Amino acid sequence: MPIMTCLHYWIWNKLGGKKDFFFASAEMGRWAFCVLILLWILFPLANSSVDGLDKVRGVNLGGWLVVEGWIKPSLFDGIPNRDMLDGTQVQFKSVTLQKYVSVDGGGGMNVTVDRDVASSWETFRLWRVSDREFQFRCFGGQFLTSSEGDPISATVTSPALNETFYIERNDTRVHIKLLGGNYVQATMNNQLTANYRGVPGWDDNAATFEMTIAANNLLGDYQLANGYGHDKAKEVLMKHQRSFITAGDFAFLSRNGINTVRIPVGWWIAQDPYPPAPFIGGSLVALDGAFSWAQVYNLKCIIDLHAAPGSQNGMEHSASRDGSVGWPSPDYISQTLDVIDFLSARYANHPALLGIELLNEPSAASVPLDVLVSYYMRGYQIVRNYSSEAYVIICQRIGNADPMELYQANIGDSNIVVDLHYYNLFDPYFDNMNAMENIQFIYESRVPQLQSLDSANGPLVYIGEWVNEWSVTNASQIQYQMYGSAQLQAYDAASFGWSYWTLKNDRIHWDFEWNIKNKYLLLGSSPMKTPNNFVWLTVACGVLLCALSGMT
Repeated sequence: MPIMTCLHYWIWNKLGGKKDFFFASAEMGRWAFCVLILLWILFPLANSSVDGLDKVRGVNLGGWLVVEGWIKPSLFDGIPNRDMLDGTQVQFKSVTLQKYVSVDGGGGMNVTVDRDVASSWETFRLWRVSDREFQFRCFGGQFLTSSEGDPISATVTSPALNETFYIERNDTRVHIKLLGGNYVQATMNNQLTANYRGVPGWDDNAATFEMTIAANNLLGDYQLANGYGHDKAKEVLMKHQRSFITAGDFAFLSRNGINTVRIPVGWWIAQDPYPPAPFIGGSLVALDGAFSWAQVYNLKCIIDLHAAPGSQNGMEHSASRDGSVGWPSPDYISQTLDVIDFLSARYANHPALLGIELLNEPSAASVPLDVLVSYYMRGYQIVRNYSSEAYVIICQRIGNADPMELYQANIGDSNIVVDLHYYNLFDPYFDNMNAMENIQFIYESRVPQLQSLDSANGPLVYIGEWVNEWSVTNASQIQYQMYGSAQLQAYDAASFGWSYWTLKNDRIHWDFEWNIKNKYLLLGSSPMKTPNNFVWLTVACGVLLCALSGMT
């Protein structure tokens, strides 16, 4: 074992037995912790290998072939009625009754206008037909429906013409109109009907409602394509795919010690160039190009099925239309297996392929474990039908699921990897942590879990997503460097390796390229070479060892 590796582990083990000294309130503990991090910044552990290959030191190409609006918001700038995309959650309040439109029980009965406060039964998710025509999905999944003059009900599960309404807007005030021409109104007996006579103005009348946009947080492939319409969406996406990731990016990654790219793709890639509406073709050509660039720059590729039919987690990166999760159905699972078959047949023998990830971030709340394990077993076998060497990667469920559940599932016999995603974000637990507490969490929580999984008799461990960002405000460059180095130190120990999320991002601390160029993330792939570093090491070790000797 290299001498610096021995030193790292000796210090960590020594301090690990003295947690009161290391992490408690004493100033010496905080100082020693900083010295330890300094050592790891200057002298990182050497990489080991996976079956003779370097461990994965990867970067995700997020926001490229699967759209995520928060990564590049400008993609959505040209959409008319941009704040009323698919999945937008809206509430309607009658200006005359001062009551909210509501569906008691979430669906299955007539609609009323009788609630003082808006909650789930008073919230509707938009299905966008055009920039002015919409369908309204209730909490229970049914859609608002009406014939001319009849009361509005919420009883239909598959929307068509009778479930489609025009929206006329005047700032926050709206009129809701049937395709046949009648306007919807709130009656004095608290019913919602489609029999308003005449054309309503924008004063206080029965056909005018105040519309509140309660949430507008889905900005994925479905929203982009359905928002622009096919022709404009194709123009926007083709330009994005050609410019967002290029051969130059692969050259940059290769120069900076990265050996792998994890490439998120959507299920519609298997039907390229003519996928079902509203999805747009072109991603298959882009993926072929990525494999060619990878071969030129000596990188490996992991194909990550990021968006499955029906959506496996209801998020924009799974191309969900309205935030619902439909993937666990047999039909959608069958379609997903066909996608894995397509990708395996096309890329299994490509020299740049390292592995295929069967599904990204299935939801623990919506995807039962037995259904997921069955899918993983079948997907594993499909990949093996084409390759005995390609790694098959299975992702941990998100939402408080224990990754050990996948180790106990016996999904495959060889070259199988479990993917964990580590973020000190997305949970109130991290909201008030300071910089040192975030770093401490890496060592107290992440490291023991990785050690436990690495020692288990099962799949390899892969940190497929992590980022050098946190909830700490006004953090300094050195604090970011320390946090990044702590994560690298921890995740380098994963038996398969890690991949940073993501290469490019409008939010700079998520942007790998920005982090590297501005020295907020120090990969530290080079061993100690300069006398200056040796002096720093000598001083730091001498003082730290003196402190430790007084404890024994």
